[in-house]
Amino acid sequence: MQASTFDVGGVWLPQPFKIRRLGHFGINVQNPERSLDFYQRLLGLRVSDPIDFGARLPPEQRDQLGPTRGYFLRHGTDHHSFVLFPRRVMEVVSPHFREHPQSTVNQITWQVGSLQEVVRGFEWFAASGRKVLRAGRDVPGSNWHFYPPDPNGHINELYYGIEQIGWSGHAKPREAHKLRHETTPALPQRSEYAEVSEALQAGLRPDAGLRGMETAPEVHDVEGVLLARPFKVARVGPVRLFVDDVAQAQAFYRDALGLRVTEEVVHEGHRCAFLRANTEHHSVALYPLALRESLQLSASTTLMSFGFQLGSYAQLRQALTFLKAEGVTIRTLPAALFPGIDYQFFAIDPDGNAIQLYYRMDQIGWDGRPRPTQAIEQDPAAWPAIAAATSDVYEGEAYLGPLN
Repeated sequence: MQASTFDVGGVWLPQPFKIRRLGHFGINVQNPERSLDFYQRLLGLRVSDPIDFGARLPPEQRDQLGPTRGYFLRHGTDHHSFVLFPRRVMEVVSPHFREHPQSTVNQITWQVGSLQEVVRGFEWFAASGRKVLRAGRDVPGSNWHFYPPDPNGHINELYYGIEQIGWSGHAKPREAHKLRHETTPALPQRSEYAEVSEALQAGLRPDAGLRGMETAPEVHDVEGVLLARPFKVARVGPVRLFVDDVAQAQAFYRDALGLRVTEEVVHEGHRCAFLRANTEHHSVALYPLALRESLQLSASTTLMSFGFQLGSYAQLRQALTFLKAEGVTIRTLPAALFPGIDYQFFAIDPDGNAIQLYYRMDQIGWDGRPRPTQAIEQDPAAWPAIAAATSDVYEGEAYLGPLN
Protein backbone atom coordinates (compact mmCIF):
# COMPACT_ATOMS: atom_id res chain seq x y z
CA MET A 1 0.00 0.00 0.00
CA GLN A 2 1.37 3.42 -0.97
CA ALA A 3 2.28 5.75 1.89
CA SER A 4 0.13 8.85 2.27
CA THR A 5 2.99 10.95 3.67
CA PHE A 6 6.72 10.99 3.02
CA ASP A 7 9.82 11.85 4.99
CA VAL A 8 11.36 14.78 3.08
CA GLY A 9 14.49 15.89 4.90
CA GLY A 10 12.99 14.92 8.23
CA VAL A 11 9.57 16.53 7.61
CA TRP A 12 6.33 14.71 6.73
CA LEU A 13 4.94 15.90 3.38
CA PRO A 14 2.24 14.64 0.97
CA GLN A 15 4.78 14.13 -1.84
CA PRO A 16 8.30 12.67 -1.55
CA PHE A 17 9.75 16.03 -2.62
CA LYS A 18 9.17 19.73 -2.05
CA ILE A 19 9.36 22.20 -4.92
CA ARG A 20 11.36 25.22 -3.76
CA ARG A 21 11.00 27.50 -6.79
CA LEU A 22 10.46 27.80 -10.51
CA GLY A 23 14.00 27.27 -11.78
CA HIS A 24 13.81 27.74 -15.53
CA PHE A 25 11.47 27.70 -18.50
CA GLY A 26 11.71 26.94 -22.19
CA ILE A 27 9.73 27.56 -25.38
CA ASN A 28 9.85 26.13 -28.87
CA VAL A 29 9.99 28.93 -31.45
CA GLN A 30 9.92 29.14 -35.23
CA ASN A 31 13.35 30.74 -35.56
CA PRO A 32 15.63 30.66 -32.49
CA GLU A 33 18.08 33.08 -34.12
CA ARG A 34 15.36 35.70 -34.52
CA SER A 35 14.03 35.09 -31.01
CA LEU A 36 17.56 35.26 -29.61
CA ASP A 37 17.79 38.91 -30.63
CA PHE A 38 14.66 39.68 -28.59
CA TYR A 39 15.71 37.80 -25.46
CA GLN A 40 19.43 38.57 -25.59
CA ARG A 41 19.79 42.07 -27.03
CA LEU A 42 16.52 43.53 -25.78
CA LEU A 43 15.85 41.68 -22.50
CA GLY A 44 19.49 41.09 -21.53
CA LEU A 45 19.68 37.31 -21.12
CA ARG A 46 23.06 35.78 -21.90
CA VAL A 47 23.79 32.62 -23.87
CA SER A 48 25.42 29.99 -21.68
CA ASP A 49 25.46 27.22 -24.31
CA PRO A 50 24.04 26.52 -27.77
CA ILE A 51 22.70 23.10 -28.72
CA ASP A 52 22.35 21.73 -32.26
CA PHE A 53 19.64 19.15 -32.92
CA GLY A 54 20.68 18.62 -36.54
CA ALA A 55 22.36 15.28 -35.85
CA ARG A 56 19.10 13.93 -34.42
CA LEU A 57 17.18 14.56 -37.64
CA PRO A 58 16.81 12.07 -40.50
CA PRO A 59 19.36 13.12 -43.17
CA GLU A 60 16.65 13.89 -45.73
CA GLN A 61 15.06 16.45 -43.38
CA ARG A 62 18.09 18.38 -42.12
CA ASP A 63 17.83 21.05 -44.80
CA GLN A 64 14.04 21.27 -44.79
CA LEU A 65 13.17 22.39 -41.28
CA GLY A 66 15.02 25.67 -40.97
CA PRO A 67 17.36 26.45 -38.05
CA THR A 68 18.37 23.43 -35.99
CA ARG A 69 20.21 25.22 -33.17
CA GLY A 70 18.69 26.09 -29.81
CA TYR A 71 20.02 28.19 -26.95
CA PHE A 72 20.33 27.96 -23.18
CA LEU A 73 20.16 31.46 -21.67
CA ARG A 74 20.54 32.83 -18.16
CA HIS A 75 19.75 35.96 -16.19
CA GLY A 76 21.87 35.05 -13.16
CA THR A 77 24.31 32.31 -12.16
CA ASP A 78 22.14 29.27 -12.94
CA HIS A 79 23.42 27.72 -16.18
CA HIS A 80 20.05 28.50 -17.73
CA SER A 81 16.84 30.13 -16.66
CA PHE A 82 15.33 30.34 -20.16
CA VAL A 83 15.61 28.07 -23.20
CA LEU A 84 14.86 28.63 -26.90
CA PHE A 85 14.49 25.50 -29.06
CA PRO A 86 13.51 25.21 -32.76
CA ARG A 87 9.80 24.35 -32.92
CA ARG A 88 9.71 22.49 -36.25
CA VAL A 89 12.73 20.40 -35.31
CA MET A 90 11.33 19.51 -31.89
CA GLU A 91 8.12 18.28 -33.52
CA VAL A 92 10.22 15.86 -35.59
CA VAL A 93 12.59 14.57 -32.90
CA SER A 94 9.98 14.35 -30.11
CA PRO A 95 6.77 12.30 -30.42
CA HIS A 96 5.37 14.28 -27.50
CA PHE A 97 5.38 17.56 -29.40
CA ARG A 98 3.79 15.89 -32.42
CA GLU A 99 0.98 14.72 -30.15
CA HIS A 100 0.59 18.23 -28.66
CA PRO A 101 1.25 20.64 -31.55
CA GLN A 102 0.03 23.71 -29.66
CA SER A 103 2.19 23.00 -26.62
CA THR A 104 5.10 25.25 -27.49
CA VAL A 105 6.17 25.09 -23.85
CA ASN A 106 9.39 23.08 -23.99
CA GLN A 107 9.69 22.75 -20.23
CA ILE A 108 8.43 24.18 -16.94
CA THR A 109 11.23 23.38 -14.52
CA TRP A 110 10.88 23.17 -10.75
CA GLN A 111 13.79 22.97 -8.31
CA VAL A 112 13.57 20.50 -5.44
CA GLY A 113 15.90 20.29 -2.48
CA SER A 114 18.02 17.20 -3.07
CA LEU A 115 18.96 14.38 -5.40
CA GLN A 116 17.09 12.04 -3.08
CA GLU A 117 13.90 14.01 -3.75
CA VAL A 118 14.40 13.61 -7.52
CA VAL A 119 14.89 9.84 -7.26
CA ARG A 120 12.06 9.23 -4.80
CA GLY A 121 9.80 11.59 -6.75
CA PHE A 122 10.39 9.64 -9.95
CA GLU A 123 9.69 6.35 -8.16
CA TRP A 124 6.48 7.77 -6.67
CA PHE A 125 5.23 8.98 -10.05
CA ALA A 126 5.96 5.58 -11.59
CA ALA A 127 4.32 3.64 -8.73
CA SER A 128 1.18 5.78 -8.89
CA GLY A 129 0.79 5.33 -12.64
CA ARG A 130 1.50 8.95 -13.51
CA LYS A 131 3.21 9.52 -16.83
CA VAL A 132 6.93 10.38 -16.93
CA LEU A 133 8.56 11.07 -20.28
CA ARG A 134 12.14 10.44 -19.17
CA ALA A 135 14.58 10.77 -16.27
CA GLY A 136 18.30 11.04 -15.69
CA ARG A 137 20.81 13.83 -16.14
CA ASP A 138 21.24 16.10 -19.14
CA VAL A 139 23.99 18.37 -20.34
CA PRO A 140 24.40 21.27 -20.77
CA GLY A 141 23.29 22.17 -17.24
CA SER A 142 24.29 18.97 -15.42
CA ASN A 143 21.05 18.79 -13.44
CA TRP A 144 19.45 15.49 -12.32
CA HIS A 145 15.76 15.39 -13.20
CA PHE A 146 12.59 13.67 -14.38
CA TYR A 147 9.90 14.97 -16.73
CA PRO A 148 6.16 14.52 -16.00
CA PRO A 149 3.69 16.19 -18.41
CA ASP A 150 0.50 17.85 -17.20
CA PRO A 151 -2.92 16.77 -18.55
CA ASN A 152 -2.59 19.23 -21.46
CA GLY A 153 0.85 18.05 -22.50
CA HIS A 154 2.89 20.86 -20.93
CA ILE A 155 6.17 19.22 -19.90
CA ASN A 156 7.20 19.79 -16.31
CA GLU A 157 10.67 18.99 -15.01
CA LEU A 158 11.69 18.40 -11.40
CA TYR A 159 15.41 18.86 -10.92
CA TYR A 160 18.28 19.12 -8.50
CA GLY A 161 21.75 20.60 -8.85
CA ILE A 162 21.95 22.81 -11.92
CA GLU A 163 25.41 23.99 -12.99
CA GLN A 164 26.44 27.39 -11.64
CA ILE A 165 28.37 29.89 -13.76
CA GLY A 166 30.90 31.89 -11.76
CA TRP A 167 32.71 35.20 -12.00
CA SER A 168 34.50 34.37 -15.27
CA GLY A 169 31.21 33.73 -17.07
CA HIS A 170 32.35 30.39 -18.54
CA ALA A 171 30.03 27.40 -18.75
CA LYS A 172 31.42 23.89 -18.30
CA PRO A 173 33.60 22.79 -21.25
CA ARG A 174 32.14 20.34 -23.75
CA GLU A 175 34.51 17.68 -22.44
CA ALA A 176 32.54 17.70 -19.17
CA HIS A 177 29.33 16.72 -20.96
CA LYS A 178 30.09 13.01 -20.66
CA LEU A 179 28.23 13.19 -17.33
CA ARG A 180 24.87 12.63 -19.07
CA HIS A 181 22.67 9.82 -17.61
CA GLU A 182 19.57 8.21 -19.11
CA THR A 183 17.96 7.15 -15.84
CA THR A 184 17.85 8.13 -12.20
CA PRO A 185 21.01 7.16 -10.29
CA ALA A 186 21.75 4.82 -7.44
CA LEU A 187 22.18 6.76 -4.19
CA PRO A 188 24.36 8.19 -2.86
CA GLN A 189 26.20 9.90 -5.72
CA ARG A 190 29.50 11.73 -5.49
CA SER A 191 29.39 15.50 -5.09
CA GLU A 192 29.74 18.11 -7.83
CA TYR A 193 33.03 19.15 -6.21
CA ALA A 194 34.41 15.62 -6.62
CA GLU A 195 33.32 15.52 -10.28
CA VAL A 196 35.00 18.84 -11.05
CA SER A 197 38.17 17.88 -9.15
CA GLU A 198 38.51 14.70 -11.18
CA ALA A 199 38.03 16.62 -14.43
CA LEU A 200 40.68 19.19 -13.46
CA GLN A 201 43.14 16.46 -12.51
CA ALA A 202 42.56 14.95 -15.96
CA GLY A 203 43.64 18.23 -17.55
CA LEU A 204 40.30 19.85 -18.27
CA ARG A 205 40.65 23.62 -18.70
CA PRO A 206 37.92 25.43 -16.72
CA ASP A 207 37.98 28.35 -19.18
CA ALA A 208 37.38 26.16 -22.26
CA GLY A 209 33.59 26.49 -22.06
CA LEU A 210 31.53 29.20 -23.73
CA ARG A 211 31.64 32.63 -22.08
CA GLY A 212 28.36 34.50 -22.44
CA MET A 213 29.09 37.94 -23.85
CA GLU A 214 27.25 41.24 -23.63
CA THR A 215 26.00 42.16 -27.08
CA ALA A 216 25.49 45.91 -26.68
CA PRO A 217 27.45 48.82 -25.17
CA GLU A 218 26.90 49.58 -21.48
CA VAL A 219 25.40 53.07 -21.62
CA HIS A 220 22.50 52.96 -19.14
CA ASP A 221 22.84 53.91 -15.47
CA VAL A 222 20.79 51.26 -13.67
CA GLU A 223 20.70 52.49 -10.09
CA GLY A 224 24.46 53.05 -10.04
CA VAL A 225 25.66 50.32 -12.42
CA LEU A 226 26.29 50.78 -16.15
CA LEU A 227 24.36 48.19 -18.18
CA ALA A 228 23.47 47.73 -21.83
CA ARG A 229 19.76 48.32 -21.18
CA PRO A 230 18.02 50.39 -18.49
CA PHE A 231 16.82 47.40 -16.45
CA LYS A 232 17.90 43.98 -15.21
CA VAL A 233 15.88 40.75 -15.09
CA ALA A 234 16.03 39.66 -11.45
CA ARG A 235 13.76 36.60 -11.44
CA VAL A 236 11.88 34.35 -13.87
CA GLY A 237 8.19 33.44 -13.80
CA PRO A 238 5.32 33.09 -13.37
CA VAL A 239 4.14 30.71 -16.08
CA ARG A 240 0.60 31.25 -17.40
CA LEU A 241 -1.10 28.44 -19.31
CA PHE A 242 -4.30 28.01 -21.28
CA VAL A 243 -5.80 24.61 -20.46
CA ASP A 244 -8.81 22.57 -21.56
CA ASP A 245 -10.01 21.91 -18.02
CA VAL A 246 -8.85 24.19 -15.21
CA ALA A 247 -9.98 21.81 -12.45
CA GLN A 248 -8.08 18.89 -14.00
CA ALA A 249 -4.90 20.90 -14.50
CA GLN A 250 -5.18 22.38 -11.01
CA ALA A 251 -5.40 18.88 -9.54
CA PHE A 252 -2.14 17.92 -11.28
CA TYR A 253 -0.17 20.92 -10.07
CA ARG A 254 -1.66 20.66 -6.57
CA ASP A 255 -1.80 16.91 -5.93
CA ALA A 256 1.06 15.62 -8.10
CA LEU A 257 3.56 18.49 -7.89
CA GLY A 258 2.53 19.76 -4.46
CA LEU A 259 1.98 23.42 -5.38
CA ARG A 260 -0.45 25.31 -3.16
CA VAL A 261 -3.55 27.09 -4.39
CA THR A 262 -3.35 30.77 -3.47
CA GLU A 263 -6.66 31.87 -4.93
CA GLU A 264 -9.12 31.58 -7.78
CA VAL A 265 -10.82 34.33 -9.75
CA VAL A 266 -13.74 34.36 -12.16
CA HIS A 267 -13.33 36.51 -15.26
CA GLU A 268 -16.16 36.83 -17.78
CA GLY A 269 -17.65 33.65 -16.32
CA HIS A 270 -14.37 31.71 -16.56
CA ARG A 271 -12.62 30.30 -13.47
CA CYS A 272 -8.86 30.86 -13.29
CA ALA A 273 -6.53 29.30 -10.69
CA PHE A 274 -3.27 30.57 -9.20
CA LEU A 275 -0.80 28.23 -7.48
CA ARG A 276 2.51 28.94 -5.75
CA ALA A 277 5.72 27.07 -5.03
CA ASN A 278 7.17 29.30 -2.31
CA THR A 279 6.06 32.60 -0.80
CA GLU A 280 5.26 34.30 -4.12
CA HIS A 281 1.54 34.79 -4.80
CA HIS A 282 1.73 32.39 -7.74
CA SER A 283 4.32 30.67 -9.88
CA VAL A 284 1.84 29.07 -12.28
CA ALA A 285 -1.56 30.35 -13.36
CA LEU A 286 -4.22 28.33 -15.21
CA TYR A 287 -6.77 29.86 -17.57
CA PRO A 288 -9.50 28.21 -19.66
CA LEU A 289 -8.65 27.96 -23.35
CA ALA A 290 -11.87 29.80 -24.13
CA LEU A 291 -10.27 33.03 -22.90
CA ARG A 292 -7.47 32.98 -25.48
CA GLU A 293 -9.53 34.37 -28.36
CA SER A 294 -11.23 37.09 -26.32
CA LEU A 295 -7.82 38.29 -25.08
CA GLN A 296 -6.54 38.32 -28.69
CA LEU A 297 -3.47 36.27 -27.84
CA SER A 298 -1.64 33.95 -30.20
CA ALA A 299 -3.80 31.06 -31.41
CA SER A 300 -0.72 28.93 -32.13
CA THR A 301 0.23 28.22 -28.50
CA THR A 302 -1.30 27.32 -25.15
CA LEU A 303 1.24 29.55 -23.43
CA MET A 304 -0.67 32.60 -22.23
CA SER A 305 2.47 34.38 -21.03
CA PHE A 306 5.76 34.04 -19.22
CA GLY A 307 7.05 36.54 -16.68
CA PHE A 308 10.32 38.31 -16.01
CA GLN A 309 10.55 40.27 -12.77
CA LEU A 310 12.71 43.38 -12.96
CA GLY A 311 14.76 44.87 -10.15
CA SER A 312 12.61 47.89 -9.31
CA TYR A 313 9.59 49.98 -10.26
CA ALA A 314 11.90 52.56 -11.83
CA GLN A 315 13.43 49.86 -14.01
CA LEU A 316 9.96 48.70 -15.09
CA ARG A 317 9.09 52.19 -16.30
CA GLN A 318 12.43 52.50 -18.08
CA ALA A 319 11.99 49.07 -19.69
CA LEU A 320 8.66 50.19 -21.14
CA THR A 321 10.25 53.26 -22.73
CA PHE A 322 13.25 51.27 -23.99
CA LEU A 323 11.24 48.46 -25.58
CA LYS A 324 8.80 50.84 -27.21
CA ALA A 325 11.72 52.73 -28.76
CA GLU A 326 13.02 49.41 -30.12
CA GLY A 327 9.71 48.84 -31.90
CA VAL A 328 8.47 46.04 -29.62
CA THR A 329 4.69 45.57 -29.52
CA ILE A 330 3.37 46.36 -26.03
CA ARG A 331 0.09 44.99 -24.67
CA THR A 332 -1.92 45.46 -21.50
CA LEU A 333 -4.47 42.90 -20.34
CA PRO A 334 -7.28 42.99 -17.73
CA ALA A 335 -5.86 43.42 -14.23
CA ALA A 336 -8.33 40.89 -12.79
CA LEU A 337 -6.38 38.11 -14.52
CA PHE A 338 -3.20 38.87 -12.57
CA PRO A 339 -3.91 38.97 -8.83
CA GLY A 340 -0.79 39.57 -6.75
CA ILE A 341 0.88 41.80 -9.33
CA ASP A 342 0.20 45.50 -9.66
CA TYR A 343 2.24 47.41 -12.28
CA GLN A 344 2.97 45.32 -15.37
CA PHE A 345 2.93 45.22 -19.15
CA PHE A 346 3.42 42.60 -21.85
CA ALA A 347 6.09 42.68 -24.55
CA ILE A 348 5.26 40.51 -27.58
CA ASP A 349 8.15 38.38 -28.84
CA PRO A 350 8.74 37.46 -32.52
CA ASP A 351 6.51 34.36 -32.25
CA GLY A 352 3.66 36.30 -30.67
CA ASN A 353 4.35 35.07 -27.13
CA ALA A 354 3.33 37.54 -24.42
CA ILE A 355 6.22 38.26 -22.05
CA GLN A 356 5.06 39.81 -18.80
CA LEU A 357 7.35 42.40 -17.23
CA TYR A 358 6.67 43.52 -13.65
CA TYR A 359 8.64 44.54 -10.58
CA ARG A 360 6.95 42.95 -7.55
CA MET A 361 4.54 40.20 -6.53
CA ASP A 362 2.55 39.80 -3.32
CA GLN A 363 4.20 37.46 -0.82
CA ILE A 364 2.13 34.91 1.11
CA GLY A 365 2.78 34.46 4.82
CA TRP A 366 2.44 31.62 7.30
CA ASP A 367 -1.37 31.52 7.14
CA GLY A 368 -1.45 31.12 3.36
CA ARG A 369 -3.89 33.97 2.80
CA PRO A 370 -3.49 36.49 -0.04
CA ARG A 371 -4.04 40.20 0.47
CA PRO A 372 -7.37 41.62 -0.79
CA THR A 373 -7.28 42.43 -4.49
CA GLN A 374 -6.46 46.06 -5.26
CA ALA A 375 -7.32 47.57 -8.62
CA ILE A 376 -4.30 49.10 -10.39
CA GLU A 377 -4.51 51.27 -13.47
CA GLN A 378 -3.22 49.14 -16.34
CA ASP A 379 -2.53 52.03 -18.71
CA PRO A 380 1.19 52.79 -18.16
CA ALA A 381 0.55 56.40 -19.17
CA ALA A 382 -1.35 56.79 -15.89
CA TRP A 383 1.29 55.19 -13.67
CA PRO A 384 2.78 57.45 -11.00
CA ALA A 385 6.40 58.56 -11.25
CA ILE A 386 6.98 57.03 -7.80
CA ALA A 387 4.86 54.10 -6.60
CA ALA A 388 3.45 53.77 -3.10
CA ALA A 389 5.13 51.05 -1.04
CA THR A 390 3.34 47.82 -0.19
CA SER A 391 4.11 45.91 3.00
CA ASP A 392 6.08 43.33 1.02
CA VAL A 393 7.71 45.48 -1.64
CA TYR A 394 11.13 44.09 -2.76
CA GLU A 395 10.59 40.93 -0.72
CA GLY A 396 10.61 37.32 -1.92
CA GLU A 397 13.38 35.62 -3.89
CA ALA A 398 16.38 37.96 -4.16
CA TYR A 399 18.76 38.39 -7.09
CA LEU A 400 22.28 37.41 -6.01
CA GLY A 401 25.53 38.82 -7.32
CA PRO A 402 26.37 41.94 -9.34
CA LEU A 403 23.76 43.08 -11.88
CA ASN A 404 26.01 42.27 -14.81
